[in-house]
Amino acid sequence: MTDEAADGWRGWREAAEEALYGPAGFYRRPEGPAGHFRTSVHASPLFAQAVARLLCRVDEALGHPAELDFVDMAAGRGELVGGVLAALPGEIASRTRGYAVERAGRPADLDHRIEWLPAPPKGITGLLFANEWLDNVPLEVAETDAEGVPRLILVRPDGTERLGPPAEGADAEWLARWWPPGAEGSRAEIGLPRDTAWAGAVACLDRGLAVAADYAHVTGARPPFGTLTGFREGRETVPVPDGSCDITAHVALDACALPGGRVLTQREALRALGVHGARPPLSLATSDPAAYVRALAGAGAAAELTAPGGLGDFGWLLQPVGIPNAPLGRLLQPVGNPNAPLGRLLVDVPDHEEQ
Repeated sequence: MTDEAADGWRGWREAAEEALYGPAGFYRRPEGPAGHFRTSVHASPLFAQAVARLLCRVDEALGHPAELDFVDMAAGRGELVGGVLAALPGEIASRTRGYAVERAGRPADLDHRIEWLPAPPKGITGLLFANEWLDNVPLEVAETDAEGVPRLILVRPDGTERLGPPAEGADAEWLARWWPPGAEGSRAEIGLPRDTAWAGAVACLDRGLAVAADYAHVTGARPPFGTLTGFREGRETVPVPDGSCDITAHVALDACALPGGRVLTQREALRALGVHGARPPLSLATSDPAAYVRALAGAGAAAELTAPGGLGDFGWLLQPVGIPNAPLGRLLQPVGNPNAPLGRLLVDVPDHEEQ
């Protein structure tokens, strides 16, 4: 055991792994993630309905296989997979197998049709959707010292930090390519574990589409002091690796992308899937007041999901596998406009070797 470990000092990756997923970890709590923060899934059923619509498009691109898979990565309490199954048309629902992938135990009231797994199944034909998964894959954090050298940050269970050894090997190579060190005191989150986790999830698909939706940044727009933070009971807080709070950091989605992958904003993706924040016409209030109230509520929920500066700025990484005749533009054509091109890309990801 090193002197640092004996004194409770560890890298952020090891500390966050235990704090989030250890026996007394944050994600083992009975209230689940929804007890502490709202994701797009919790914000509105419109999100699950849009994902169901995407699954239908994947189904069409695959030629309507006899069995269609939907895999909900980091499923929490299974809210997304449950909502997707409920939103599917009857014929497609009858062919669809739902999987929830989560380290915590299966909720007692979960739909019996949903299979609960600790890791994604192999041989997926369909859609794997990872909503706010990668931001909770623990990683190392580095800070640039006075000599311009990125050094790993060590942390104690109470959140106290200090500089540790220089980043070396694969960590240093990742930083040089994806997040070069800045001025003294600048920080970077070494996304290599996320790249590896995403590649492993995509490898579970035989044919279909993998999507990662998350807090994101891309080359040229990395935050100079990183994004590591905590959440507890709906509020952002100082990240303390003691199991009392969520520990999260935004995802370098362009680094995660495999050849053929593309990253766009959630705003563009959801609009292409029929989620808009436009107010209903006032004339509807006169002709059908109840319908107007319902449409107004739906517009408000859609506006939250696509809002600039909020959920709408999330990145969606789309990774097609084995469906070369179904380009991303066809999977995300705006509803009612089949000839429209794919929405504006957050970044056009260049092909690069798998991580």
